[in-house]
Amino acid sequence: MTIKWYPGHMGKAQEQISEAIRRIDVVIEVLDARLPASSSNHQLAEMRRNKPCIKVLNKKELADPAVTKAWVRTFETESGVRALPLSAKQHSEVKQLIKLCQRLAPNRGRPGLPVRVMVVGIPNVGKSTLINTLAGKCVAKVGDKPAITTCAQLVDLRNGITLSDTPGLLWPDMTDQVAAYRLATSGAIGANALDYTVVGLFAAEFMMQRYPELLKERYKLPELPDNSTAVLEAVGRCLGCMAPGGVIDLHRAAEAFLRELRAGKIGRISLEEPEKDAGGTENLDSSERSE
Repeated sequence: MTIKWYPGHMGKAQEQISEAIRRIDVVIEVLDARLPASSSNHQLAEMRRNKPCIKVLNKKELADPAVTKAWVRTFETESGVRALPLSAKQHSEVKQLIKLCQRLAPNRGRPGLPVRVMVVGIPNVGKSTLINTLAGKCVAKVGDKPAITTCAQLVDLRNGITLSDTPGLLWPDMTDQVAAYRLATSGAIGANALDYTVVGLFAAEFMMQRYPELLKERYKLPELPDNSTAVLEAVGRCLGCMAPGGVIDLHRAAEAFLRELRAGKIGRISLEEPEKDAGGTENLDSSERSE
């Protein structure tokens, strides 16, 4: 199954961002810490030109901490880029962004001359949650489905910083289907654009290869199943996803498996690591993996 998903409002959003970014001092790109490359807007680097960029690795509490460290090291080799792992719901972590934005735009932040910050990100990475935490109140719609924000808005934080919120923006070219399946696994792609069973099988295969012990522990498996279908069947038995006649309902099992994966109930996982040509940080030793 080929995943294709690009809601119509996103084309307009791209035009809005490209135009508005000319008047911005700092760009905050919100990424999913579990898949920082796949959840990055591939067109943003070109659109932001030489503007400073903070890559926020959100949902850090769901990601493999050793892999997140590797991503931070990789991103900070890029010119003008800082990387900050956090949980968008935690004010104590989010407030670090205020000081960082001020440092990246030292000539602004005075009365009448605020630091103009644009917050961008693909759907469902926690962009609106981050803005609400920064503002200390609900100023942006939040939901557990992608494409909640569909129009731009300006938020004055009243601390020398103004935020420009933007609709979730996914790049239109999804020829990289591995990235598309990772996005679908994380919940960033609309349900109408995917087959839960197929995505569940993809996720099960990944977990077998990357985090087999977490699978065995969560679903009480003495041994790892031989294939991804058998994994979903084991999940179905464990979670009671049964059809009449005692047969496993594979579709229900896949949905349940993806819900658990997205909620972190299986454990902290990262769906991708930095590429080998990005400084070699993908080679993590056993001590880092155990953190």
